[in-house]
Amino acid sequence: MLHRFYKENKHFYWSAFALAGPVVISQLGQTLVQTADTIVVGKFAGTIPLAAVSLVHSVFIVVMVIGLGVSYGLTPLIAQENGKGNKETCSRLLSNSLWLNVITAIVLFAVVNFGSMYAIQHMDQDPRVVEAAEPYLLILMLSIIPLMVFNTFKQFAEGLGFTKQAMNITIWGNVLNIILAIVFVKGLFGIKPMGIAGVGYATLIDRILMMLAMSIYVLRSKTFKAYTKKFRFVHFEWAQTKAIFKIGAPVALQYVFEVGAFAAASVIAGKIGAVQQASHQVAITLAAMTYMMASGIASAATIKTGHSYGKANMVHVQKFATVSYHLVLLFMIVCALIFAVFNQYLPLLISDDQAVITISAQLLIIAGLFQLFDGTQVVGLGVLRGMGDVNIPTLITFIAYWVIGIPTAYLFGIHFQIGIQGVWYGLTLGLLTSSLLLFLRYRHIIKIRKAAMTTT
Repeated sequence: MLHRFYKENKHFYWSAFALAGPVVISQLGQTLVQTADTIVVGKFAGTIPLAAVSLVHSVFIVVMVIGLGVSYGLTPLIAQENGKGNKETCSRLLSNSLWLNVITAIVLFAVVNFGSMYAIQHMDQDPRVVEAAEPYLLILMLSIIPLMVFNTFKQFAEGLGFTKQAMNITIWGNVLNIILAIVFVKGLFGIKPMGIAGVGYATLIDRILMMLAMSIYVLRSKTFKAYTKKFRFVHFEWAQTKAIFKIGAPVALQYVFEVGAFAAASVIAGKIGAVQQASHQVAITLAAMTYMMASGIASAATIKTGHSYGKANMVHVQKFATVSYHLVLLFMIVCALIFAVFNQYLPLLISDDQAVITISAQLLIIAGLFQLFDGTQVVGLGVLRGMGDVNIPTLITFIAYWVIGIPTAYLFGIHFQIGIQGVWYGLTLGLLTSSLLLFLRYRHIIKIRKAAMTTT
């Protein structure tokens, strides 16, 4: 039956795959910056700095996804307006998105700079870890501003179906980030060794250059000339900014609820011990790579379903949703097998501490299972986002992670003393809940929209 469906819908599979490929690599690049930082610190600085990276990333990842979520509000609107042929509206949306994203970045920096470090100091963490974390968090937060500007132009281009340039910039940006991180941390070429702060400076420089490259590409390329004709840096329209925020804010909350759950899991791991916290960081870093690739498939689903939705073609919306679910399931099954087979070896990429490697290997077995649910839930969010349905999915993610996932993680990990493995069992249950509820929501929305079109 599946083979027959593929033959009848081969065009949809390859169309979605062609769009998703570069987005997957680009999305992966977002998390590879943190991955590179983790590897460099784990290899060259030791276990305490690695635990500090885990603590800082547990804060910064929440901040980053708030920003990215707000910026993602642009993509479905661009896809829908492009489907309607409204090119001038696309340019005005870009102008307003840039304003919104820069203001969001400044607010996020201020909140973290004045609040998060105080919170970290009162989370019952190892004092050595907190001391190492402070300078790294400040430098990393400075990079949120260029990251948000980069993402403004990236989401604009991807909303129009152009994904390769952001992929290329991300690839070269990550190469530069790794080189600079090693140079700064170890102190090569006459530079004084900076320790954990060095990876922060590398990330900041990398994101500034990526911002410049992406903005110049969009604003000067002939490809986008018809879409940027009305773009002005000083242009601001409350109605359009509100429209972007109306989608972006719930998307940001969706990411916050999920990523915040993993951040909370890192804090719970810190209560168990520094080795367990470092092991959690190793395993979650590897799992985050596959998640970001799955979110690339979800972004492609948003673009394809959004464009079809703008044309009022619900048959194509359903086709692209189905093939996106199929693609992410296939991809996550492959990743789960890799985690299961190489669970003893993958942690070696990040840490040389045998205690950390042993626990991380156990966590990767659990990660192999929850990846299936993680992939399908993020695609469910992407499909619903393309149709403009963001509020109920936001409530679903809150219930899945903060009513079910994190309480279960704390109960298993701390109360029943199962340890860090128990924390991950709770996360898996949260992902399963989110995946099922979002799929049921998608089926419900499709039924309603198709019925409405039939009556009209």
